[in-house]
Amino acid sequence: MWSTLLLLGAFAPGVLSVPGAGDDTVEVHWVGDTPKYTAGATFGLPWPEGKHHFNSTAFGISSDAGDEIPLQSWVTGYWRDGSIKWTGHAIPPLEESVDERYTVTARRGHSGSAPGVDVAQSKDEVVVDTGKITVSFPKHGSSIVGSIKTAGGKVVGQNGRLVLHTQSVVAEDVAARANTAIEYLNFESKVDNVTVSEEAGVRALVTVRGTHAPTTPGAHDAWLQFVVRFYLYANSDAVRVVHSIVFDGDADSDFVSGLGIQFQVPLKGEELYNRHVRIPGEEGGFLHEAVQGITGLRRDPAEEVRLAQVEGAQLPDISTWDERVSSRMQWIPVWNDYKLSQLSPDGFTIHKRTKAGQSWVTVPGGTRSHGLTYLGGATKGGIAVGLRDFWKRYPSGVEIGNAGADEGQLTVWLYSPDAAPLDLRPFHDGMGQDTYEKQLDALEITYEDYEPGFNTPFGIARTSELYLYAFDATPAADDLATLSKHTNEPPVLAADPSYIRETKALGSYWGLPDTTNDKAATIEDHLDFLVRFYEGQVEDRRWYGFLDYGDYMHTYDEDRHIWRYDVGGYAWDNSELSPDLFLWQYYLRTGRPDVYRLAEALTRHTGEVDVYHIGDWKGLGTRHGVQHFADSAKQVRITQPQYRKYFFYLSGGDERVGELLQEALDTDKTYGVLDPQRKVREDGWVPTPGQPAAISLGTDWAGLAAGWLLEWERRGPRWQEARHKLTQTARGIANLTNGFVTGSGLYAITNGTLLPPPEDPNNDGIVAVSHLNAVFGMPEVVSELLEYWGSDAPAGLRDVWLDYCYFYSATEGEQEARYGESFGALNLIQGHSRLTAYFANHADNATVAERAWDEFYNNEDGFTEDDPWNSTVIDGSAVLIPVDEASWVSTNAVAQYGLAAIQNLALVGGALAGSPYP
Repeated sequence: MWSTLLLLGAFAPGVLSVPGAGDDTVEVHWVGDTPKYTAGATFGLPWPEGKHHFNSTAFGISSDAGDEIPLQSWVTGYWRDGSIKWTGHAIPPLEESVDERYTVTARRGHSGSAPGVDVAQSKDEVVVDTGKITVSFPKHGSSIVGSIKTAGGKVVGQNGRLVLHTQSVVAEDVAARANTAIEYLNFESKVDNVTVSEEAGVRALVTVRGTHAPTTPGAHDAWLQFVVRFYLYANSDAVRVVHSIVFDGDADSDFVSGLGIQFQVPLKGEELYNRHVRIPGEEGGFLHEAVQGITGLRRDPAEEVRLAQVEGAQLPDISTWDERVSSRMQWIPVWNDYKLSQLSPDGFTIHKRTKAGQSWVTVPGGTRSHGLTYLGGATKGGIAVGLRDFWKRYPSGVEIGNAGADEGQLTVWLYSPDAAPLDLRPFHDGMGQDTYEKQLDALEITYEDYEPGFNTPFGIARTSELYLYAFDATPAADDLATLSKHTNEPPVLAADPSYIRETKALGSYWGLPDTTNDKAATIEDHLDFLVRFYEGQVEDRRWYGFLDYGDYMHTYDEDRHIWRYDVGGYAWDNSELSPDLFLWQYYLRTGRPDVYRLAEALTRHTGEVDVYHIGDWKGLGTRHGVQHFADSAKQVRITQPQYRKYFFYLSGGDERVGELLQEALDTDKTYGVLDPQRKVREDGWVPTPGQPAAISLGTDWAGLAAGWLLEWERRGPRWQEARHKLTQTARGIANLTNGFVTGSGLYAITNGTLLPPPEDPNNDGIVAVSHLNAVFGMPEVVSELLEYWGSDAPAGLRDVWLDYCYFYSATEGEQEARYGESFGALNLIQGHSRLTAYFANHADNATVAERAWDEFYNNEDGFTEDDPWNSTVIDGSAVLIPVDEASWVSTNAVAQYGLAAIQNLALVGGALAGSPYP
């Protein structure tokens, strides 16, 4: 956590009282069903401008009955005047009962400290005591977790470490394996740095950074950078784990064949028949096993003995058993090892064996394992570890080893060693595209923007979320099922959409659902259809997998009844035309839990896999393609921080997303290395490190500006630099003769200024408008920026933005009269109708408002009322599996229709009822 996220304090028992005059109260509710169990929760809340300040505001939270709950609070965002814009809050587990809603109070004053986690540091380790468990984190060595001890004094887990298996080559087929020399290597975590959040109270955050080092010294360089965050809450026996890796290897020789997190479980002194394994099945079900089973034998030890073992309880003393069993225990196998492999989203297998060197025995498997796995004993206790979205992120797995030894082993595989290695090589060899002319010609047929050397995964990342639970004894099956649901659907607290909208803390370009007239109600129905259709497509099309889960496909192939997964730039969407913005804005206005989960998964994917986090292209993302990293267009439009902003604030300042936002502050440096327009540039400009760089005023500046604004809002360590760059570049745009219509400018990273573009050095005024400028977050960024600045915005910025909004879809005659020439043939008119609506709203112009709806309904490249607005089931021999098909839908059109619908209703909804449209 950053030093600028200031702890506001937690209420001590008895401090919170009935809200007084001037106090603000905000209700928060669970997103979705009220959970049966919480292990502690973190959430975000917005506040109106000018209401509260960090040094004079205390926050508290109470239940429906008025009972005070310990609360830790910090600031995640500020308004321009220094008042609080967003706060993050942490609450401990709610053990007695979980209410549907809670009330957060902000009042003048200061808060005392509530009892919470206890954090102790030495030169060798960090130790966190929650009151229920004590967890140590070594600062050196291979263990990212030293030990996990319960309040009862039992060490139930220890020596937690990351494990990595690799191979140097992938044999091209089965026959080639005999003639392929493959080097297999094993790695484990090497801790480089351990930090703990400065704030101590309800929640502690321990962050461990490092790399994976070979277990055989000198066999390979340490690689695969990681950062693992551990969240521990007061009075909780659970730990939330957020695991992130960055691929920094060679795609041709570093093939990941297994990636996991592993814990040792002390079992010494526990009878073999009192040791229990719980292997995760479907929908909260488990395989109940004992390391030495006494059920199903030819002789019966006694019913109470058998039932105790199945329930995970300590068995009666063996002297009380039927002697026909107790005298023959040496003949009952001891099952040391278990493994579950989820190698597809539709099936998992389970195997077990007595020891290494003996065959594996097949156990009945199933379709979709929920992933939470337990190893422990009836008297010694143990741990359960679960990977969130286990089957959705296949190939995943769990493994239990040495369960019959003094120390067992539990491994959760983020990438299963039973799967084929993770192959990140390019999917084609270039096909002779060795010149720009050939590459541009190929773009005309496959829509892939290929260039040698650019289809590299070096620098992409992936983040996974796990939960660890500690027990003094083997837990009941129903309790584990509850924890499994908690792992896969962590409870989320949020304010009502109406309150968030009222604060304007996420802009005022969206509004609540509108059913005031039939036309608006129809639009709402269309939005609902599109969201539900994509939810169904994730399932029908199996958009799952370690790297893929969270993303959508770009365009449909109606001839094959399948999305164009194998056709150049038509495959994975990679945030093209802002589906991220659509889903988050749709969630903001509806509060729907299914939309929240969709948007969260999309944010976790697009911010990690589609983006470079290290190297020369740090801060840039990759355009849509067959592989998430394959296309040669590396641009900030994919890394647009606005895509992460909603989740960051709603989550209470998710630290991993915060780290991504920090990375974005260095994105401008890449323009001295790589020109995003290099294939189509006609002015002769070439990038030079340290020299002014040509950037577009749409996709480039909007992405940079979003990052700068976020840093300014957060008062991060570089906020003054960010504010300066934002102000200077905005002033530069306002000073261009044609403002945003100029299309580009020369940006000087050294002083943050923006000058006219190379083709117009004297600022005479040129017209260079692209249909892409305003479809990657620019309307949202500029709208929020102008509201943030208020009357102190750089002179002329509001005017040049309103000009752009008005003239983009104006007539050629109007464009020529204003700029001396028309903009030429432009598309995405439906999506741009929200710019027209923005102008109409701010100019209070009813005529332009009607024009916005005309553009929304009557266009050639968006959805119309004549579209079917339904899907059709395709089955039989024409498809692989039965699917819902809506061949008229594309992700581009969905995102832009959705954003236009949401913003038009919010900005000019009043003009819809009386309009002649549709």
